Amino acid sequence: MARWALLSGLRGDLDVYEAVLADLRRHRVETLFLLGDLIGLERDCRALLERLQHPRRGELRPHCIYGWWEEQVLAERGYRGERRAEALRRESGEDAVQALLRAVDPGFMDWLAALRFGFVELDCALLHGSSADVGDSLGSATDPLALLDRLTRMDVNRLFTARSGEQFSVALCGGGITARVRDLEGERQLRQSVPSRQVIGVGRGLHYTLYDPGTDHLVFRTAPGPARPHRRGFP
Repeated sequence: MARWALLSGLRGDLDVYEAVLADLRRHRVETLFLLGDLIGLERDCRALLERLQHPRRGELRPHCIYGWWEEQVLAERGYRGERRAEALRRESGEDAVQALLRAVDPGFMDWLAALRFGFVELDCALLHGSSADVGDSLGSATDPLALLDRLTRMDVNRLFTARSGEQFSVALCGGGITARVRDLEGERQLRQSVPSRQVIGVGRGLHYTLYDPGTDHLVFRTAPGPARPHRRGFP
């Protein structure tokens, strides 16, 4: 079965994407998933978005979903009804909202609006945040009951998430949940079995994840950083 590569958080940086693609050539990868945050406010995103839509000959065609940054620009530009990018305003102010609008050309908005919330492949859910919200930041320190809730919502055994930017793997070992119920017939005990499940953080930017769904083998990778030209007068 084909090995997957999962990455997120490119934030408009084509050089980072090129570096990851170069690293992927060292591995047998047949499917590439980009779990959101394709755009950001730090740079013009045009070159990266064009590349994602039109990969070069021989390159993997990425399967993209939208993330928190896509949600902000879609809301601010009226693609989410009357909602606006209030989360970004609260976090970073009006200047950040305007910088994001400048970074994403309006010609890409229809493509961004058509991206899916996530994928379900085999027994795996691939999301930016979680089934609860695109901004749901799950990490290695998240309460196990919260992780179980997110898995149960999707009815999957593997949840790949990217919002926190961490690379992590938390296994929820098989067991059960016991509850006591009292009604007119008296009190009785109910037990629900819980299969072994896993929540996986895929990382951000140069930090990405390889996964083999046939063997359940997981590898966290870090691509060598892109070579960037130095500005004159600075190291």
